[in-house]
Amino acid sequence: MFVNRGRKLGWRNMENAMKKIALSEIKDDLSRYLRLAEHEEIVITKHGRPAGILVGFASEDDWFDYKLEHDPRFLSRIARARNSLRLGKGVKLENIRLSPPTRNRRMK
Repeated sequence: MFVNRGRKLGWRNMENAMKKIALSEIKDDLSRYLRLAEHEEIVITKHGRPAGILVGFASEDDWFDYKLEHDPRFLSRIARARNSLRLGKGVKLENIRLSPPTRNRRMK
């Protein structure tokens, strides 16, 4: 299942959620389509067939999230953590006790 700007999408609905634009149109007005891509992914077609995806970012946070979601090292780490939890090696949030910070005082 995929998430597109807050909406969960299945494989069948994913194609309908993306706007399709011919490469020739995008070349003529790229800045306009980048603004549109901030709100929805745009499938770039070449001769009527999908050739790529234009993904825009409304903020630097969106860019950071995208990089993180597509970083193989991060995804691998998440997979290892989930596997560890499945094996019962994790710590539940309820079991974490927060203690107040201690102050280090220097004595002269």
